[in-house]
Amino acid sequence: MKFSILIAHYNNGAFLKQCFDSILQQTYKNWEVIIVDDCSAESEKNTLREMIAGDDRFFLYENEINKGTGYTKRRCAELATGDICGFLDPDDALTLDALEESVKIYAREKIAATYSQFYVCDENLTIEKLFPYSRKIKNGDPDFFNINFEVAHFFTFKKAVYDTTEGINENISSSVDQDLYLKLYEKGSFFYIKKPLYLYRIHQKGVSQDKKKKEKLHKNWHLVLADTLKRRQIRMLYKKDSESIDNLPNFIFEKQNTLIKRIIRKIT
Repeated sequence: MKFSILIAHYNNGAFLKQCFDSILQQTYKNWEVIIVDDCSAESEKNTLREMIAGDDRFFLYENEINKGTGYTKRRCAELATGDICGFLDPDDALTLDALEESVKIYAREKIAATYSQFYVCDENLTIEKLFPYSRKIKNGDPDFFNINFEVAHFFTFKKAVYDTTEGINENISSSVDQDLYLKLYEKGSFFYIKKPLYLYRIHQKGVSQDKKKKEKLHKNWHLVLADTLKRRQIRMLYKKDSESIDNLPNFIFEKQNTLIKRIIRKIT
């Protein structure tokens, strides 16, 4: 099976070398890298071009104008030619066996996607801890909204299954991965790989760490959840009209994190 590594790039030259090296060192060799640059500074694009020069497994595409994360990631997925796809942020990195561990699951399981544990790292990509919320989820649950981030990196998916969805919402600039996860969840089973396959870098310029973007991030998450409820035709959510709820992330979190439910999750 061919694996398409998808990278939505925007001014990440400072961190790209470690990302690039982690790809080259993969134990699984049948891969391509689809990079879509969202109008980075010319110096950043030159760094990127120099890095991938002479390696025909890397494909670089450029947006004509800055279009945002949703559009850029959607374009990555559309341009992929592999059987299996997985997003890698340019400021992060993969463990050496990330592709191999993911691909072998598809060889023996009829699934739509895999996800794994991952490491939380500092700005230098030094491992600080294992992300604590990754866990095996129940498939086929209409009330699953990934509200506790059980599903995260390293997330991979069958391209053929993705093509049956509406695709990533090109109009959102955050919560893009959540949008992808929830749409694919509705199309087939997820497989949890209980092994860290991804290194997630925490740094000041990261979207999830930018306080100025927090409010917009929350609004986009609400939009993703509202769209999910419409697709699943859920009008009443925990005995309340879903369209009357103005903060779906908070509402669902409170309903799914009562003391009893937290205890049950811990036991199971």
